[in-house]
Amino acid sequence: MGHDISGFNNTGEEIAYARFSMGNYNSTILYSLLEANQFYAGVSGSGKSTTFSINQLEKALNTYNQLYGNGKSLSERDWDLKQIQDFIQNCLANAQKEGRVNVYFG
Repeated sequence: MGHDISGFNNTGEEIAYARFSMGNYNSTILYSLLEANQFYAGVSGSGKSTTFSINQLEKALNTYNQLYGNGKSLSERDWDLKQIQDFIQNCLANAQKEGRVNVYFG
């Protein structure tokens, strides 16, 4: 069990991935930034997918930068914060090319 969150382009190719163990509550940071708490199912994702727009992903990245991007160090979360940032940035880059990105919450 765990949270395997994947972003896919319009052809179904995986373009972003984030993994959290079932006991790692840092996964809730990503769900919250994406405003996708309805896909959080405790020890894993809900197994459902949704589509995010450029605007939604820009908002998530802006919020991330406000909360974590100004040199604030949370040492036990550094790895998770980096993968969250990478996930959002990769999804945003794809959405800027294709207009949207599909995200699966497993």
